[in-house]
Amino acid sequence: MSGKDYVEKDYYKVLGVPKDVTAAEIKKTYRKLAREFHPDANKGDAKAEERFKDISEAYDVLSDEKRRKEYDEARSLFANGGFRAGGGPGGAGSYSFDFGDLFSGTQGGAGGSGGLGDVFGGLFNRGTRQAQPRRGADVETEVTLSFEEAVDGATVPLRMTSQAPCRTCNGTGAKAGTTPRVCPTCVGAGTVSRGQGAFALSEPCKDCRGRGMIVDDPCVDCHGSGRASSARTMQVRIPAGVQADQRIRLKGKGAQGERGGQPGDLYVTVHVDPHPVFGRKGDNLTVTVPVTFPEAALGATIEVPTLGGPAVKLKLPPGSANGLTMRARGKGATRKDGTRGDLLVTVEVTVPQHVTGDALDALEQYREATASDDPRAALFRAAKGA
Repeated sequence: MSGKDYVEKDYYKVLGVPKDVTAAEIKKTYRKLAREFHPDANKGDAKAEERFKDISEAYDVLSDEKRRKEYDEARSLFANGGFRAGGGPGGAGSYSFDFGDLFSGTQGGAGGSGGLGDVFGGLFNRGTRQAQPRRGADVETEVTLSFEEAVDGATVPLRMTSQAPCRTCNGTGAKAGTTPRVCPTCVGAGTVSRGQGAFALSEPCKDCRGRGMIVDDPCVDCHGSGRASSARTMQVRIPAGVQADQRIRLKGKGAQGERGGQPGDLYVTVHVDPHPVFGRKGDNLTVTVPVTFPEAALGATIEVPTLGGPAVKLKLPPGSANGLTMRARGKGATRKDGTRGDLLVTVEVTVPQHVTGDALDALEQYREATASDDPRAALFRAAKGA
């Protein structure tokens, strides 16, 4: 955009705000208009898209205190008739000039160079941008842990294949003895702008594919990309208490960046093998413990196994029903804060498959003694009442 375009546009009018508007009001108004005219909310509406660009451009200038001041000063200068963008002779105090000369700092007159290009350079002249550091790509991998490793945490080796700077050309993408040249389209920036505003209205340069450099004589190994597949094995710590199919982000463990850019992140999807005895509910472990009928009926102290530790003793109350769940505190999975969940113990009353001898006689006597107690009587009463 030329300096003339900046000066002639009324950004306050674009946002529909007065010139003395506060920064907070500018932000509030912009957000409201951006939601209304955003392309995602107006698919296929070219006018809405153009309006959105104008709004974003205005906000980009007015939301920056320094740029807003420069813009106001430039608008004030031209509005007061100090200069007039015309080809013919002006009246007293007016001059004929070329906007390109004005903002490039080559306007003739006393002083020779400098001009308003120096005064408003921060607003109108962006300059040549240097190629920016490029963040490395994120890497995805998977790992399978045992049940115990998932509960207590583990350090596991992960072999990963990712993109890294090509060793043959040291990441330049150019054949030995040659060097890349700066992309003339983006001037080394790697991106080209489609507008102004807080939203990302820039896109990777198509000519250099976002690298900012063009390779005329490419490297034979990476074919000019500057990147090559690299296999490596690293030791990765999986935190305690990880859940099955949980996706963990390990910051900075992904592919290496370019031009000094930060490495990407590593995302590890964790699979957990089942345990033959224990289960899991969040931070709690679960186990089912069989008990005899006399233990359930009369009460007992029973031993319960724990994961990776000594057994614990729990008191089973008299008259315990099948499916009763008791809790052994602090015997579950490790939480993020270092504390542990509980072990949930479910009672399963067992029934002997074969009863003979004294046991059979005892059960016959028990049946006769409890013949008047029908456990299904309440069920039938409820059914009749329904």
